[in-house]
Amino acid sequence: MLFKRKGQFWDDVSLSGFIGDFLTVFRQAGRLRWRISALAVACTYAVFSLIIHDEHRIEPRLPTITYITSWEDGRTDAEILAGNRANQRRKEAEAAREAAADADVKGMYKAVGRASGLDVDQMERQAKADAAKDAAAAKAKQAALYGAGHTATP
Repeated sequence: MLFKRKGQFWDDVSLSGFIGDFLTVFRQAGRLRWRISALAVACTYAVFSLIIHDEHRIEPRLPTITYITSWEDGRTDAEILAGNRANQRRKEAEAAREAAADADVKGMYKAVGRASGLDVDQMERQAKADAAKDAAAAKAKQAALYGAGHTATP
């Protein structure tokens, strides 16, 4: 079967019935049936040609490209190294700020947990144990996939 039919609507639809009904109506149309068919085809073609036809009134303008340079031309190796070191110091300072902020948030959550009567130290030990268990499981899975002697670090 070409199409899978489901539901009440498709139970009443029949391809052979459609073809039979079409032929009956086509034969009853009389001597004008070919003219009516040609007119229907022409109207359909006209509508689709209007829909499909793609037209540009003007040529699209080419985009303008703006080059942004980050570095000066002719920098020495010492200048490059100094810039890299400054960038690394900036990244480390940002990471330290983020770690401090994370520690503050963690401290706030611990304070709220203690005030609520929760054993936050036990929860932290359990979280560390779960993380270690997950890491060991991932390492075991990796060893099973790649062999015991081959371990790759992500």
